Amino acid sequence: MRTCHLFPSSLVKTHSHSHSTLHFLSKTLPTKTRFQFRTSAMAKRVLVPIAVGSEPVEAVVPIDVLRRAGADVTVASVTSDRSVAISRGVKLIADVLIQDCAGSSFDLIALPGGVIGGENLKNCADLESLVKKHVSNGGLYAGICAGSAVALASWGLLNGLKATSHPILMEKFPSEVKKTEDRVVVDGKAITSQGPATSMEYAVTLVEQLFDKQKRQEVSGPMVLRPKYGADYTIKEFNSVEWKCSGIPQVLVAIANGTEEMEAAYIIDTLRWAEANVIVVSVENELEILASRKVKMVADMLLDDAVNLDFDFIVLPGGLGGAQAFANSEKLISLIKKQADAGKPYGAICASPALALEPHGLLKGKKATCYPAMWDKLSDKTECENRVVVDGNLITSQGPGTSMEFALSIVEKFYGRDKALNIAKRMAFIN
Repeated sequence: MRTCHLFPSSLVKTHSHSHSTLHFLSKTLPTKTRFQFRTSAMAKRVLVPIAVGSEPVEAVVPIDVLRRAGADVTVASVTSDRSVAISRGVKLIADVLIQDCAGSSFDLIALPGGVIGGENLKNCADLESLVKKHVSNGGLYAGICAGSAVALASWGLLNGLKATSHPILMEKFPSEVKKTEDRVVVDGKAITSQGPATSMEYAVTLVEQLFDKQKRQEVSGPMVLRPKYGADYTIKEFNSVEWKCSGIPQVLVAIANGTEEMEAAYIIDTLRWAEANVIVVSVENELEILASRKVKMVADMLLDDAVNLDFDFIVLPGGLGGAQAFANSEKLISLIKKQADAGKPYGAICASPALALEPHGLLKGKKATCYPAMWDKLSDKTECENRVVVDGNLITSQGPGTSMEFALSIVEKFYGRDKALNIAKRMAFIN
């Protein structure tokens, strides 16, 4: 057994890569009449604008978490099309175009980052006008990464306030902004944060500001959030073996109706930051699936097209419905069994270890963990309290709040600790 600790390393430049397209589609809403945005008179209404180049995790996590809290979240494209190609091969389909939001009111407007995405948000006159009116009316507003330093700051909406952003973007703040290196900053009605790996703590802060501390605690508990943000993390490993691949790791990420979108987003995004070739595979009869928080995702290929391909790693995100769909897919389970029999790595997070792997003997003789409410479903519960467990060629983890640790552990196993540290620092996981 070994316990691995990851510690900070120096920051390096980020890279842009083209990958197989993953579509994150929020539920399409009618746009002919603006009153149709409302789900109820009491609903807290949130606008999340997206642009070409927006950072996937920074968009998906706040949408998911705010919907968990009961907010009515509208995703608006600042382009001329609701289909928006954001960063790292991900595509989102917005609910509406930004011009459809003119005249509508929101309780919170939250801007995702991404260097290119931040610039495109900044340059959208309709969005600028909407946000400035919202701020003048006393509304909550937020930005993460380039959403704060590039967009909000350029509009003068952070002048005289404390604010933060990704470390490489701090120089973008004008002198009127009180720059701070805190991971999440609340000053008056403005909330700012640093990057992909601070998205979860940023999102629950949005919940607190929009609702209250009780709602934050209610939402946070089930997500298995990190006990201390910005610190190193621990991998509990048994029977250590080298995870091998010839060249670039070929990774299959399975998705299904009910898949937890935050877990999928963190896994896909982090592995693509590491330059792995990630192929998203639907186990349904069509590419498009409806994820657990009503975010639609479109896979790169169907399972039938993937079964004859070779993968260095196969991984299952969680989500109750998604995990059950994986368990019911004979083709997927057969593929994972073939992977395991060959001694090749495979993994699962949240509900999937308990519902998909355990019933099919894929945890036999292995130490593992899963979503805490499902620990009793594991035949070996001795290590289930660990957030990430590696046993030979198997890796498992607990839930949405452990997704980044899970993904970084996969990076470490394939590329080594230095690469994992590099990605962790660039994504603002460690201080």
